[in-house]
Amino acid sequence: MRRIGTSLGWFARRPSRRIRRVFAAGCTGLILAASLGEIWAQGTRLYEKPPINYSHTQPQDAIARLVRRIAAKEVALQGSDQEIVRGVLRELGISPESQAVVFSRTSLQSGLIRPAHPRALYFSDSVYLGWVPGGLVEAVAIDPTLGPVFYAFDPQDARDGRRSFVRETSCLRCHAGTRTDNLPGLLALSGATGADGEPLAEAQAELVDDRTAFERRWGGWYVTGYAGKPNHRGNAFAREVSGQIDFNPTDRRPMELSGAFATADYLAPTSDIVALMVLEHQVATHNSLTRAAYRVRQAGDTAAAPIRTEDKEHVLAAAAEDVLDHLLFRDAAPLPDGIVGSAGFRQAFSADARRSRAGHSLKDLSLHGRLLANRCSYLIYSESFAALPAPLEDRVLDRLAAILQGRDSSGRYAYLEADEKHRILEVLTETQPEARRHFQSFPSSP
Repeated sequence: MRRIGTSLGWFARRPSRRIRRVFAAGCTGLILAASLGEIWAQGTRLYEKPPINYSHTQPQDAIARLVRRIAAKEVALQGSDQEIVRGVLRELGISPESQAVVFSRTSLQSGLIRPAHPRALYFSDSVYLGWVPGGLVEAVAIDPTLGPVFYAFDPQDARDGRRSFVRETSCLRCHAGTRTDNLPGLLALSGATGADGEPLAEAQAELVDDRTAFERRWGGWYVTGYAGKPNHRGNAFAREVSGQIDFNPTDRRPMELSGAFATADYLAPTSDIVALMVLEHQVATHNSLTRAAYRVRQAGDTAAAPIRTEDKEHVLAAAAEDVLDHLLFRDAAPLPDGIVGSAGFRQAFSADARRSRAGHSLKDLSLHGRLLANRCSYLIYSESFAALPAPLEDRVLDRLAAILQGRDSSGRYAYLEADEKHRILEVLTETQPEARRHFQSFPSSP
């Protein structure tokens, strides 16, 4: 049996846990939401009805698998809170170098959050975990068919052997809204935050994804690893003056955060800019995969949504285009020079990259004008992509073949360079079996 952690008593005094019982894994920058087109159907959200049955379906995600291992006593949760968090990350394959730190006090653990005691987020390709020292461990795992599934546990409960992760369907009450088209999902936010960590009510938080301009990102977050001239909204506070929001970006360019809070209490001294951009890309792409799968399944369920064949075709085409737009970084905002990031995160991010014989991968970072050198998301390897309804996966891959092989005349993805398309085609042909099968059904690339 592998043990997580070695010693007890990291916190001599622990804040009250009553305010931390309900999971809110992302109100401070990473918001988790829910639903499917129309929100209500006879008082029940559509994702709670067939064919989805969200809350009544047993998840098969990475955290569900870890819970089973803990129950079988293959893994024990021991030690201080910090040791438990580090061990859970190790079991889930999440690097501590992925740490992104948010100081906006907007979650149900807001009583614990402030700029001098922020909230840390960690993530892999399929799991997101949030933690405030002295608070709950919160997590979202991407289930292949359900999309985001919400969990939480109290390290004290885990240490005492009472329980580990518990699924938290109640959080959907707060995180089910129009921001995600009423689908289970994750959202990254940027908003004006005061020096006390309180979000300013008059400042509407902005959703952030690949398309968001650099200068509008990371309000309420700490950001390290950037040395360029254009400012972003990180590391800065706003104030309200005569009913107006007064916000001036800072020109501070920290490489670590010991001047902002006690970094020894956390797993890393950074809130890496590259990790933040990868996080934002993943959030939007996971949402797209969930949204597309839900809509196609719903349209294909004749008992739940009897619709005409031509309408089903429209749903399928729109869903495939949505997925492709996110996979291929369509309309991504240009990035400035000066993005460096931490070597630790860059190494951790590319450690599991699937490479072509020529050495290229979909995790090759560019950081010169764009995030990735080869603009096709590595989430095409994910369990979520593999679990897409067969007609949707076929549509996406056939269309992707046309785009990469130069047979697409729509112009929608004309921004992809010829040599870049060739590299992506080569990587996928050699590393993604389903893609290879579809690509070989068409003429070879030019």
